[in-house]
Amino acid sequence: MNPRLKKFIGTLVMVVFVILYALIVMTIAPRMVGPGTSKLVELMFYLIAGLAWALPLMPLIRWMERKPNPRT
Repeated sequence: MNPRLKKFIGTLVMVVFVILYALIVMTIAPRMVGPGTSKLVELMFYLIAGLAWALPLMPLIRWMERKPNPRT
């Protein structure tokens, strides 16, 4: 596959994933971090939620950056 096409497809998938991920976190956050929650728990939730989106996208990024196989 053409590297430019792979990067275009990967970018679209990443944008859609991050939007959906943000909507899910916004839905979960009020249940996890309520008014009586300590600041440490709130910090940990947002720290984990803010970094966790990258883990599922790592295989996609590797796929996007992989060099095309030379055809014989």
